[in-house]
Amino acid sequence: MPSPPTSVTTATYTTIPIAGGDVINRSVQNLYTFLSRSRPWPEFIAGASAVDIPTSFSDAAIRVRRNFKYFSVNYAILISACAACSLIGTPILLIFACLIFASWLIFLFFREDPMVVLGHQVSDLAVISGLATVSAIIVWYTGILNSLMIGIMMGVLLSVIHGGLRNPEGLFVDEDDAVSTGLISNAERGSS
Repeated sequence: MPSPPTSVTTATYTTIPIAGGDVINRSVQNLYTFLSRSRPWPEFIAGASAVDIPTSFSDAAIRVRRNFKYFSVNYAILISACAACSLIGTPILLIFACLIFASWLIFLFFREDPMVVLGHQVSDLAVISGLATVSAIIVWYTGILNSLMIGIMMGVLLSVIHGGLRNPEGLFVDEDDAVSTGLISNAERGSS
């Protein structure tokens, strides 16, 4: 009896450590991948049918938690947009804030591989220390902190208000709720 055909897949790996330019390119790709996970904006905004007043504070807290899980990327974009809007009056501060934000994203959060500078591998602690130092110097000399904090707080406030008023019913099934209601069993949960 002939054996069934098997498919062979090969994985491609980068050499460790990779050059700094490649780290930036891959980090930018990871950023685009992160942003592509945002939910559709019409679903996020939703009409009056999806908005109602929560019955209690605990109901509002549950709504906020569920909506933050489901719309996390949308909320991150909203908070970033509010922070950027708070700096529009001074374009130089906006440029510096975008540079700081982009450098943290590229060099730390969305980087997968070790950083190499002039043939030497740079530790994560050194990357964090360098980013923190550069950020502190820019924040100190530009006076950006007050405006930026106001924008971030407005974005967080808008996100919490949206999360509390947006009824999450019908958006998704929370895995813990699905187990507790018997929709799926713990065995199915463990295998996924």
